[in-house]
Amino acid sequence: MLERAYRLMPAQALKKERFELPRLETLVQGTKTIVKNFGPAMKAINREPKHAMKFLTREFAVPISFADGKLLMNGKVSQEMLDKSFKGYLEEYVLCHECGKPDTRILEQQAGIKILKCDACGASKPVKRL
Repeated sequence: MLERAYRLMPAQALKKERFELPRLETLVQGTKTIVKNFGPAMKAINREPKHAMKFLTREFAVPISFADGKLLMNGKVSQEMLDKSFKGYLEEYVLCHECGKPDTRILEQQAGIKILKCDACGASKPVKRL
């Protein structure tokens, strides 16, 4: 009976991961790159857009602005480069270093030290300042 129940379950329910990394949708217009779903992606990972914007500004060394849920980068950035950088941001500032879950918060401790605190397993780790 248990095997039959597993066969009847949707494939999505059998996945071990409940969190899928958001994929950024980009559009290059001339010398500008527009990330169309930046606002919803930040909401999905529970981070302020300004924090990720600082990270991406340092990664690509281009001016970046945010309006109406879209990110505007003054420079051509390929989808592959953006995906690689965004994955690096997620690994450093969103995913727990112990359990790998995205249920984390960035807390500021005394002397300006920022800590990535996991709500799922309780682990904490200092993160680089942006």
